Amino acid sequence: MPSISGQLEELYMAHSRKDMSDAITATLMAACVTPAAMPSRLMMEHVLLISILHHRVGIEVGAHFLEAVVRKFEDVYKGGGEGKECENLLTIVAHLYNFHVVQSLLITDILKKLIRTFTEKDVELILLVLKNVGFSLRKDDALSLKELITEAQTRAREAGGALQDQTRIRFMLETMLALKNNDMRKIPGYDPEPVEKLRKVQRALVRSGGSGSEARLRVSWDGILNAEQTGRWWIVGSAWTGAPMIDSSCHPPLQKPPVGTQVSSKILELARRQRMNTDVRRNIFCTIMTSEDFLDAFEKLLKLGLKDQQEREIVHVLMDCCLQEKTYNPFYALLASKFCAYERRFQMTFQFSIWDKFRDLENLPATNFSNLVQLVAHLLKTKSLTLSILKVVEFSELDKPRVRFLRNVLNTLLMETEVEDLGLIFARVSDSPKLGMLREGLKLFISHFLLKGTQAHRSAEEASMLRERADLATRSLQGKASLRM
Repeated sequence: MPSISGQLEELYMAHSRKDMSDAITATLMAACVTPAAMPSRLMMEHVLLISILHHRVGIEVGAHFLEAVVRKFEDVYKGGGEGKECENLLTIVAHLYNFHVVQSLLITDILKKLIRTFTEKDVELILLVLKNVGFSLRKDDALSLKELITEAQTRAREAGGALQDQTRIRFMLETMLALKNNDMRKIPGYDPEPVEKLRKVQRALVRSGGSGSEARLRVSWDGILNAEQTGRWWIVGSAWTGAPMIDSSCHPPLQKPPVGTQVSSKILELARRQRMNTDVRRNIFCTIMTSEDFLDAFEKLLKLGLKDQQEREIVHVLMDCCLQEKTYNPFYALLASKFCAYERRFQMTFQFSIWDKFRDLENLPATNFSNLVQLVAHLLKTKSLTLSILKVVEFSELDKPRVRFLRNVLNTLLMETEVEDLGLIFARVSDSPKLGMLREGLKLFISHFLLKGTQAHRSAEEASMLRERADLATRSLQGKASLRM
């Protein structure tokens, strides 16, 4: 699974996401939606793969697959549901819930739909869903499950002798009662272990991508089926309210003069060349490129209404744009500082993004390298980020690219920051016991690589200024007591 998901993730980065999602959905549907019952373990592993891509590549992957499954189920179900296709499709939806692609709303919608019609086929499908996700549903939404049980009991009484297989109905009601009482022993064949084992695999593979509730799609059954009319809310990351799905800053209205259209076309072409290959990324890119200044860009990006994981794309696009500029443009740094000041979650996303770049320093072209130095130095100077972003640095194993990067960042920080601010910047990492290794590494680096390594290239005045500021930084790292001495 790590190898397969990793290779698919690389393909997603290199090709159109829509084409990739279309291909994966078609392949998995062909493999899993068969007239015969799909082996349980094999079905879980196929859905696990989708869930990993959903959390690591983007929620549009899981959303695309989910929509195809729901539509296919609706078609097969209305056609009479011959064979085991309905069961296979419903098992896929159940495991999408088990592996945190969708929230409980979709499962309760399905159960309500089946209880309303309440044929013998529906009873079988209800039992299938309850066996796969019943206890998870009880944990996530006990009230809805209680209402479903009451409704099922009412429907069973109303159906009376109309249904031939009364034994299956009694078994279904007993299963529901066992779920209500949290009694796993009364459900024959119930074994949570296979799902739990695969959840551990999932947690290991998506731990850096955020597998929490923010990545789960809260979408209803009707919401998916009516997506053609009401819009796919996951495209921009907010619920559909009837407003345009794409911000007008990227696609000017038709009544605008041709000149505006030409500019927009150029920007869209530039977005394509920069591999902004999703609607969200294109929206962000166009908004940034057509803004008057960083404040205008900040306001417009907030108005896009992006949520959770898609909101993080702002940071990734901003970083890409900053690094790709032929000469450093402070616009991106100012915009980055604005987002860091706005919400702490943006600070965390910038930190993770910088760590990714730091691991790949040796492969960065000279211009990208220089722009990254300037961006990081600005974020540190303005206190948008703290020096703790350097805690991933192994100071005992530094190679040439990392020495050069740190030297340039620290030199810029020491020489271009006001003295009052400089002490505060280094003092911010002085108290945390967890940052002891970072403090010792910084002190060693400043004395060995910064003061001794660059003296020959400086004037006497610059060298003296650097020594004074390096001394202040070192004392600040040791805490407030040393500053008073």
